[in-house]
Amino acid sequence: MDLQTVEKRIKDLQNLLNQYNYEYHVLDKPSVPDAEYDRLMLELVELESQFPQFKTPDSPTQRIGGEVLDTFKKVEHRTPMLSLSNAFNEQDLRDFDRRIRQIIGNDFSYVCELKIDGLAVSLRYENGIFVQGATRGDGTTGEDITANLRTIRSIPLRLNEPVTIEVRGEAFMPRRSFEALNKVRKERGEEPFANPRNAAAGSLRQLDPRIAASRNLDIFLYGIGDVGETGITSHSEGLDFLEKLGFKTNKERKTCANIDEVIEFVNSWVEKRQSLAYDIDGIVIKVDSLEQQRVLGTTAKSPRWAIAYKFPAEEVVTILKDIELSVGRTGVVTPTAILEPVRVAGTVVQRASLHNEDLIREKDIKIGDHVVVKKAGDIIPEVANVLADKRTGEEKDFHMPTHCPECESELVRLNGEVALRCINPKCPAQIREGLIHFVSRNAMNIEGLGEKVISQLFSANLVHDVADIYKLTREQLIGLERMGEKSVNNLLQAIEASKQNSLERLLFGLGIRHVGAKAAKTLAMEFGTMDRLASASREELTAINEIGEKMADSIVTFFEMEEVRELIQELKASGVNMEYKGPAPVTRTESESFFSGKTIVLTGKLAQLTRNEAKERIEALGGNVAGSVSKKTDLVIAGEDAGSKLTKAEELGIEVWNEERLLEELTK
Repeated sequence: MDLQTVEKRIKDLQNLLNQYNYEYHVLDKPSVPDAEYDRLMLELVELESQFPQFKTPDSPTQRIGGEVLDTFKKVEHRTPMLSLSNAFNEQDLRDFDRRIRQIIGNDFSYVCELKIDGLAVSLRYENGIFVQGATRGDGTTGEDITANLRTIRSIPLRLNEPVTIEVRGEAFMPRRSFEALNKVRKERGEEPFANPRNAAAGSLRQLDPRIAASRNLDIFLYGIGDVGETGITSHSEGLDFLEKLGFKTNKERKTCANIDEVIEFVNSWVEKRQSLAYDIDGIVIKVDSLEQQRVLGTTAKSPRWAIAYKFPAEEVVTILKDIELSVGRTGVVTPTAILEPVRVAGTVVQRASLHNEDLIREKDIKIGDHVVVKKAGDIIPEVANVLADKRTGEEKDFHMPTHCPECESELVRLNGEVALRCINPKCPAQIREGLIHFVSRNAMNIEGLGEKVISQLFSANLVHDVADIYKLTREQLIGLERMGEKSVNNLLQAIEASKQNSLERLLFGLGIRHVGAKAAKTLAMEFGTMDRLASASREELTAINEIGEKMADSIVTFFEMEEVRELIQELKASGVNMEYKGPAPVTRTESESFFSGKTIVLTGKLAQLTRNEAKERIEALGGNVAGSVSKKTDLVIAGEDAGSKLTKAEELGIEVWNEERLLEELTK
């Protein structure tokens, strides 16, 4: 073929495949079988590889995923991506409606849309061609994830009209894709994702587009950044315009004349949400008229013309088939409910913690009971209560054992504790759990050493304590199940890299009783080296504000143990860092830091800092980061999707900052 014929064939294939892609992924009406699509795609890939001068940005081959990126660039949104205020009950919705009417009167309507549980993104098109996609970030600045977004087949690479436009949507992972992904991860011995939202965010916020391409993500578009000269006068018209351009919008939306219709729509979806092929966590309600939206305006962080109703924690009924016991790294024996698998708030639940024997007695839980299961905060499964009226007489009482289920040592209940505890220091379960804790994210953070791999190493007698991790060889690892050449190399590199961690990670990883991540950081900052801390007296320890007598006793007792001293010497010999590497301790006075002596609560999702990073930086400046809002709270930092903590802060009149304001103060 001559070049002109080749160029025409490539153009025809691109148009044809884009059309087939639109029919399949947007309209859900495929017109050709998959085999035909695959045949044409293969032809296009071959032609474009031979004649790369004819490859264009809107070619369907660009969805496959290209080279691994070095980093994500920052993108400034031309129109801010504001977060929404939340409503949690009918009264919140009626209060929202009342505030609207006070400003614009009674002549308006609402549009109700499903709140997709995914990752908010912005897409920019120039002359109809997709040129850039970004995360929401802090609402003003996001990250450029164009390469990953190109792999989502429901995002058009070329629009039906040559318009220049910025649109907003929610990228998500359908349930079927989520279940398939977790199945593969489990087979590889990797940690499964907790829910589809985390899986979608993790897919789009990593540097290899080929990974995103393999995970079958989807998207719904829900708005236009700036309608400009389109002539659009309402939100509902905007959604119709997006469809006309070739975008995928969610059809399960409704225009409502009043708040009663809104509440009826909300209530209907509380019951119906499990029938969907994707997760939703609420309903978004917006004033339809764009002019009325302009009149209503925005607050510093959210529009006054929109609100997100968040669904209550979902409760479902299932059967408690058995109660299993597990021994933690501190020897506590915890009962766990084994359930008939049931879907709760978007994930299949088969296990739920029962905490301790007292809770089992208090709720009168028996093996074989019909129980109500819910997720606390839509995250942690728990048995809420028992349906005693469904009992048949076949149910069995449960009694905690007198001896450890792992090593058969006698269990004890220490003074003031509810839990039963195994105090045998050689209990294999405690050793195994201690190893898992040591390599965890907040401790030594050794990627690739998950629970399954640690269990394999322990069962094969390759590790008996944490020092053995640093003695592992390629020959030992290559023989393990699902450990190929690449996995072994990556794991050995991760182990080697962990030797450079700052002292506080090692202290936390060692599992000293009563010493959490925050206390480990305080100890590392104050003493600087492992040797200085190991020789510290009770008086020196209790002189530190955050260290009480119980923790001081635990630290001294820990370092007095001969086996601990030997363990530390082994870690030193392996090259594990024993010094604090963070910022120097600061004198915590109000004149030097805004945060000194203040109690601060973090809530919602932060864009530029992780929750741990924000906590560490605030504490380094003398602040105390608490987990709940009270009258003693001085400041609340609210990120995206801030919930009840933000509501309580507003009720108590506590100062609230967004992440941008926090970063300003941290960088002074």
